[in-house]
Amino acid sequence: MLKKVISFVLCLSMILALTGCNIFKRQSTVTSEPESDAESTVSENEPEPEVEKVEMYTDPLTGLSTPESKIVSLRPVAVMVNNISVAQSVQTGLNDADIIYETEVEGGVTRLMAVFKDFQSVGQIGSVRSARYPYVDLALGHDAIYIHCGQDPNYCAAHLKDIDDLSVDTGSPGTKRIPNGLSREHTLYVFGNELWSTLAGKFKNETAYTLWQNFASEDETVTFANAADRVEIPFPVQKTVFNYDSVSGLYTRFSSGSAMKDYVTKQSVRVKNVFILMTSITTYPDGMHRKVSLDGGNGYYITNGTYTEIKWQKGDAKAPIKITDTAGNPIKVSAGRSWVCIPNSRTCRPVLEGATPTATQTN
Repeated sequence: MLKKVISFVLCLSMILALTGCNIFKRQSTVTSEPESDAESTVSENEPEPEVEKVEMYTDPLTGLSTPESKIVSLRPVAVMVNNISVAQSVQTGLNDADIIYETEVEGGVTRLMAVFKDFQSVGQIGSVRSARYPYVDLALGHDAIYIHCGQDPNYCAAHLKDIDDLSVDTGSPGTKRIPNGLSREHTLYVFGNELWSTLAGKFKNETAYTLWQNFASEDETVTFANAADRVEIPFPVQKTVFNYDSVSGLYTRFSSGSAMKDYVTKQSVRVKNVFILMTSITTYPDGMHRKVSLDGGNGYYITNGTYTEIKWQKGDAKAPIKITDTAGNPIKVSAGRSWVCIPNSRTCRPVLEGATPTATQTN
């Protein structure tokens, strides 16, 4: 009998022990769930991190947005670039320019002036050639620092006193002669990222903020009634040609049937806008150098595969070029880089061709 009692007590103890373990386990499970819910609630109530807003500014030479506030107040830098036919293949840096001007120099050959708003971020530019009178006025219209290699002594030299200029050559800071297979006169290049410190130490490096043209917003497509998929400006010695690429929305520069490519980057030279400003071009008494009138006249504005007739005026040397429609009203200009051709209205007949004209103009 005693053995039966002892067996019953042992069995009962084991049952209670097992039941106690199960109860403990269930309690542990139950008490852990509220903790998990509490953690989840806290996580859901935590505020999301704020996204930092980047303030954007408008580049006054292109109308494009930039996050760099200092860029908009920097003085532009204008660089004279060789454009004689043999040297076109060694041109570099034009795709970094905001505006490129082209007009006649002696013999009907054209020369380029590339204008850079953020010169300190640009690398190699050139090849660099000498100053000419009308380009000084064009640079003055931007309050730009003017870079060149020498100058026309008869007419341009005296005019250089009116502008902050730097004549560079072998040994100048930020300047190198780089062999490119051509004669020495075509081998001089400047480097904006090296030369800027010299310019900033020599001249004032800020200017008033003024939009060069009446730029449309970047998301606005400016079009006109006349199609212009191909643009040809027949300067006396060589033609300047642009073909429209509808995919990029840009005009690619051509020469002798081939797309012009940057000597260093091998990229095609492209712009958003092409301006043709017709004017009077005569020869100075020396019978060689060309006198380009920048008073004003008629012309064409080409963008997005279309064009419209315009009027333009500059007048005073320090005045910027003003573009209007033929009635004198402001005209919208696409945000982007521009090429400005200034040919002789008496001898140059621009060709503007297009397959399908656009229905309406948006400005």
